[in-house]
Amino acid sequence: MRQVFTIGHSSQLIEEFIAQLKRHTVEVVADVRSRPYSARFPHFSRESLQLNLKAAGISYVFLGRELGARRDEPECYVDGQARYDRIVTLPAFADGINRLLDGARKYRVALMCAEQDPLTCHRTILVCPELTPHGVAITHIHRGGLLESHPQAELRLVAEELGAADQTDLFAPARDALQRLQQAYASRAQRIAYRWSPQRPQSFS
Repeated sequence: MRQVFTIGHSSQLIEEFIAQLKRHTVEVVADVRSRPYSARFPHFSRESLQLNLKAAGISYVFLGRELGARRDEPECYVDGQARYDRIVTLPAFADGINRLLDGARKYRVALMCAEQDPLTCHRTILVCPELTPHGVAITHIHRGGLLESHPQAELRLVAEELGAADQTDLFAPARDALQRLQQAYASRAQRIAYRWSPQRPQSFS
């Protein structure tokens, strides 16, 4: 079974970030940020991050054009908000998933974005549901080294978005749980998806 980690960089020192990657013998960081630049955390801007990872013996791959949530394609927006259900239909997105799956066959890969909590980041809400049908085991690395499996994260997502399930019907079909999970993903996607203001138009060039 292929293993993929996810990790967020915000509020971490670069040394702490790299130490966590090495602790889990990550060989490749796949950066899925749409804009790989950070004024607040300059060590995590693309060129600086790549150099620091290389010094630690870890490779860097930029997949933000394929798997980023802040898209240049205007068809991915409805009323100024990115729609994840449209993003996943893009050929470029499918190419990114295939590249990631291929890489995970050969290396220990970590998806990287900015947000610390995987449930507030598109790497989990947009990308991970496209990996699990392929039998990929996903583990989220939290700050401080705490690990959370993707099934655990999904349980937390459902609880946060929908609350506790009604347990009065002991014979409720398994599809009810799947429907709740899908609903929780859709609800979270709507809350975290990138928005752009008409006063500051998004460039689609």
